[in-house]
Amino acid sequence: MKRVVITGQGTVNALGMDVASTLNAMAAGTSGISNLDFENVDRLNIKIGGQIHGFDPDAHFTRQKRGLYDRFTEFGLLAADQAIAQSGLVFEGELAERTGVVMGTAGGGLQTQDENYRAVYEQGKNRVHPFVVPRLMNNAAASHISMVHNLMGPSFAVATACASSNHAMGQAVNLVRAGASPVMIAGGSESMLCFGGIKAWEGLRVMSGDGCRPFCATRNGMVQGEGAAVFVFEEYEHARARGAEILCEISGFAMTSDAGDIVTPNADGAQRAMRQALKNAKLNPDDVGYVNAHGTGTTLNDSVETTAIKRVFGDHAHQLMISSTKSMHGHLIGGTGAVELLACIAALTTGMIAPTIGFTTPDPACDLDYVPNTARDKKIGAAISNAFAFGGLNAVIALRAI
Repeated sequence: MKRVVITGQGTVNALGMDVASTLNAMAAGTSGISNLDFENVDRLNIKIGGQIHGFDPDAHFTRQKRGLYDRFTEFGLLAADQAIAQSGLVFEGELAERTGVVMGTAGGGLQTQDENYRAVYEQGKNRVHPFVVPRLMNNAAASHISMVHNLMGPSFAVATACASSNHAMGQAVNLVRAGASPVMIAGGSESMLCFGGIKAWEGLRVMSGDGCRPFCATRNGMVQGEGAAVFVFEEYEHARARGAEILCEISGFAMTSDAGDIVTPNADGAQRAMRQALKNAKLNPDDVGYVNAHGTGTTLNDSVETTAIKRVFGDHAHQLMISSTKSMHGHLIGGTGAVELLACIAALTTGMIAPTIGFTTPDPACDLDYVPNTARDKKIGAAISNAFAFGGLNAVIALRAI
C-alpha cells in the first residue's frame, strides 16, 4: 500500500473564495449564514443558508463555457484550479494519462433542473436549454475538471447524500494507494440553494429557520450551504521526488452502512466507521487530537454522534477537541465533507482548531468538548473527519501530520 499525501487544496464557500479566506473566517468564528437571495424565496418557510453572495461567473468563465456549466460545476472548477495551482503539477504525458478526478455531489445540477422545470411548468415554455442533461448530470463537475486539466485517468462522480465528498475522496485515496494512479484530484461540490432545493428539504422538517447550533441544547435543525472544496492527493514518493510542499498525509479511510433506517442516524454504524478508519490508519484512539464532526445541528444527529465518539474513544473522548464547522458555512450536503477537510488540514499544519459557533447552552446528551464559539491554537498529530448520510451511509477519513 502506497502512502498518500495532500499537495494542493482549493475552495469556494460562504466563508471565502479561497482557502486562506475560509480558514481566516473559521479562525475568527465568522458565520457565513445569511438571508437567501433567489427567485421565489418569499414562498419558502426557510429563508437562511450558507449562500455565496456576489459570485460573478462572468469573471471566471466565457459565455460559451457558462452555457455548459451549472453553478455546482463552476464551484468545482474554481476549487480545482486553486488546488492544482498550489500543487505545481502540470498534467501531460503519462502523468496526464494516469491522473483522474473523483467528485462527490448529492444534487448535481439542481440549479439547472430548477430553472428548466420553472420554464416548462410555470412559464409554459415548450423548449428547454439544449444542454440541460450535460449540465445537470452528477458527473458534470468531474468531467469538466478532467477536460480543463487534461486528466485522462479514472474519473467519476459519487452520490451518497451527505457522505458524497468523503466517499469520493476515499475512493481517490484508494486508487493512489493501490498504485492505479500517482495523483488523483478529488473533493465535492454542491449548489442546492434554489427554490426546489430548499422546498424539498423543508418537507423533512429538519431545517432551522434561525441558525445552525450543533451540539447546543437550543439546536433546532440544519442550515444548508453551497460551494466546493477540491484536493490533490499524491503518492508520497512521487511528491517527494519533485520537491512538492506536503500539507499532510491521508492515513486512513473507512465506510460502513447502518443497514437500518433511511433517515434516522445510528450510533453503531457511525462508530464502526470511526473504528475502521483508525485501524486502517494504524492509529490508536488516543493518537487523535481533533474530530471534525458531522454535527448537523439536528437534535438526534448530534446526540447520536456524541454517543458514537464516546464508544470509539473511551476515556480519551473527553480529551478530544470536536467541532462542527457547519455552524459557520452551513451543510453543503454532498460537498460538505470536502470543505470540512480544510479544517482538519489546518489543525495539523498550523494548529488552528476551528470552533463550533452559536453554542450557548450545554446539553447533557452532548457533554464533550465542542470547541464552543472561539477557535483554539493547539498543534495536533492526527485528526478524523466524519460524514454520516441519509440512507445510513458513513464515511470517515483519518489524517496525520507529516
